[in-house]
Amino acid sequence: MTDAPMAVAQEGDSLRRIAEALERLSPRLAPAPRIAEADAFIWHVAPDRLQPVPEVNRVALDLLLGIGRARDTLLANTVQFARGLPANNALLWGARGMGKSSLVKAVHARVLEMVPDSALKLVEIQREDLPTIGRLMGHLRQAPARFVLFCDDLSFSHDDQHYKSLKAVLDGGIEGRPENVVLYATSNRRHLMPRDMIENERSSAITPSEAVEEKVSLSDRFGLWLGFHPCGQDEFLAMIEGYCAAYGMQIDPARLRAEAIEWQATRGSRSGRVAWQFFTDLAGREGVRL
Repeated sequence: MTDAPMAVAQEGDSLRRIAEALERLSPRLAPAPRIAEADAFIWHVAPDRLQPVPEVNRVALDLLLGIGRARDTLLANTVQFARGLPANNALLWGARGMGKSSLVKAVHARVLEMVPDSALKLVEIQREDLPTIGRLMGHLRQAPARFVLFCDDLSFSHDDQHYKSLKAVLDGGIEGRPENVVLYATSNRRHLMPRDMIENERSSAITPSEAVEEKVSLSDRFGLWLGFHPCGQDEFLAMIEGYCAAYGMQIDPARLRAEAIEWQATRGSRSGRVAWQFFTDLAGREGVRL
């Protein structure tokens, strides 16, 4: 008779340990953040949650030089969206370091100033989390705000199936994209796929036009294509001069030009990122805080 209670106790202890192990493997969902507590969020999974970002890492829109047409187009599209009017998803593609992701964040800040009652939020999602984008849309659809869903450095390899999740959300499926959500993505590739992969499929397929249609049609679902191209030397120097003017740095023009040209020569490229890196170095040497 004494063995039965002991066996029951051991079984109960085993069940408790199993339950604790399962709890660690599948932690409880974090409490949903109050949408009004921040202007930007990062989407995390396991568990699903929106993490508030108290201060977004961005530069002022006026400091993004050499991309005037893309700036004006994206700003106008975002203002329309913030005001509850129709707006397009946008793909910002092209040369690295030319301000694609900086433009998205800067435009968001400017629209908050232009349309202060819009409750416009910026939500960043990582490329590897795209399979969960449907769940994220479900959360945002019910929220009392408007959201710019931002995916930075978006691209896909030949065996990557994440693009199928994104295609369905952009304009496919029964539900479609929520009215209060627009997607902005940046990429170095216009069609989001490696060029050699597209050419290989064309050359080896029985019907070449159909072989790549499924993959390249992803970029077609973005209503806006904004191209970013390498800048020339004059644009590169103008960017640096703009940074100096914005931060009140008085530098001899001849010295500034010579040092900037030397800097870009050592880097082997010219871009907005390289211009900012040079200006950061210059500000440090001049004792100017940014």
